[in-house]
Amino acid sequence: MININDTDPNDLLDKMLTLRNEVYEEGMEYYNRWEPSIGNHDFKNSALNLSHYLALRRRDIRDIQEELSPWGLSSLERLESGTMDTIDAVISSLGKITGRNVEPICYPPKSNFTTGREQLMKNAESLFGKCPDTRNTRIMVTMPSESCKNYRMVFELMDRGMDVARINSAHDDPDVWEGIIKNIRRAEECLGKTCKVFMDIAGPKSRISWIFSGKNKSKVGVGDEFILTGRKNVSTEREVNLVIGCSSPEMFEHLLIGDRVFIDDGIVEGKVEDVLDEGLLVRVNKVQAPKGIRLKVDKGINFPDADIKKDVVTDKDRQDLDFICNNADIIGISFVKSAEDIEFFLSEIRNRVPLEKINGIPLIAKIETIHGVNNLPEIIMETAGRRPFGVMIARGDLAVESGYLRLAELQQEILRICEASDIPVIWATQVLDNMVTTGIPTRAEVTDVAEGGAHSECVMLNKGNCLIDTMCFLDKALERLERPFLGPVIDTEFFFKCCL
Repeated sequence: MININDTDPNDLLDKMLTLRNEVYEEGMEYYNRWEPSIGNHDFKNSALNLSHYLALRRRDIRDIQEELSPWGLSSLERLESGTMDTIDAVISSLGKITGRNVEPICYPPKSNFTTGREQLMKNAESLFGKCPDTRNTRIMVTMPSESCKNYRMVFELMDRGMDVARINSAHDDPDVWEGIIKNIRRAEECLGKTCKVFMDIAGPKSRISWIFSGKNKSKVGVGDEFILTGRKNVSTEREVNLVIGCSSPEMFEHLLIGDRVFIDDGIVEGKVEDVLDEGLLVRVNKVQAPKGIRLKVDKGINFPDADIKKDVVTDKDRQDLDFICNNADIIGISFVKSAEDIEFFLSEIRNRVPLEKINGIPLIAKIETIHGVNNLPEIIMETAGRRPFGVMIARGDLAVESGYLRLAELQQEILRICEASDIPVIWATQVLDNMVTTGIPTRAEVTDVAEGGAHSECVMLNKGNCLIDTMCFLDKALERLERPFLGPVIDTEFFFKCCL
């Protein structure tokens, strides 16, 4: 532990001045490289701050932070939305402590420290619509198929707090989607409120296309084996009771013995035991439920050990975009790994939308791979500089692709980069998942809501049997999370009486 007497404030000031000079110069190099592609004037300050933040993050400043703390100057730990202003404030304080003249550096105006937050709120409103009066975090709900015909469900969801309705084009078809949107527009008119329609393309995700089961109704447990194939049907001499069709036959050219296979966001984990003429022999190593998991058609399949390059837009996506471009308020792009993926997606949009409307289409990049996290600054710079833009932390695939050990680290990295660039974030995947299914939340789920609600602009619920009750719970939970910022959260008078 550092003693304040061991820390010379003059040495600290010299270190901070050196750090400031390096961060400023390197940050300006980044910004000057990106600035020509920024068409949106409102994004320029955000881009400049992100540039300086990235320059700072390239340096290990843990020792400086520890030395600053005894002097009451620990703000370098949370400077995402005002990087240079925070550094200047610290330097100015050290100048007062040491009596040294640090001009032209001075304390930034107080308004500088709220500019980033204000811009973020403005960007969130342009993306998701006006925020409710009781909370600053929007609620997005993945619409179940039955909401196509169940107007009452849609009405209740909107009446009780849904701000954005998500339609996942990986499921159902345009007839169902059209029915859902009609019910949303009808409820909007009835309630006198707006609800944005967010539609995301399925993207290059492998899924279970069909299942043949000899027994156990496609249930698998630890030690079971099954054949995974890219064919439409298959016969085998192997003694296996389960054959699973994969929607991406091209994957099998890249898979080797020992490669891992994850199904349904990792609730089933297996390993390739053998490569056969008819497909892959996979042995199950782990399942989430002790009594086994029943596999279902359309559930996702991940191959985290295989380096497979695929276009971000598939043939199915091209068909779906004909509907999405004419009906969605916000379009989501799955498995974004680079700025080139965004440009490839936009090339498809240009074939369906008038040129003058292209830059007005709000886009959401779903970040679900390590490549996407590593390239996030470039993705933001190349996209947010021209149109309304947000990021979804798609934690299901991100956890499988990166490994669960790195999930917390990566989602925090995404949150910080987005805060530094004033980009709205959607906290997604398995939010209150147990409550949506059973009606009862786990303690970890409630904590997850607090994390997501405090650090994102939108929280997403998936569909389930207890969706409306979960929707009400989330609405109240997010409302209560705002209270610590408005006043005390405990009865102080009662507390002090107890102390006496």
